[in-house]
Amino acid sequence: MNHQPNNPLHGITLQRLLEELVDHYSWEELGRIVNVRCFNNEPSIKSSLKFLRRTEWARKEVEQLYLDTFFI
Repeated sequence: MNHQPNNPLHGITLQRLLEELVDHYSWEELGRIVNVRCFNNEPSIKSSLKFLRRTEWARKEVEQLYLDTFFI
């Protein structure tokens, strides 16, 4: 396994990251923090993962929110 000691997201899947954020904030609050349609209009893990995997800027915002929420 490739170890990345300076990457706090190493080993955390995008699905796990998103599920933990939804559990912590709720879809409604998450949609206010990161204003993307997949969080505000009939949100689901599946549709959000599809969007985040194709949209780098949104994925980076969600990853940063995760770090700010759970690591700082």
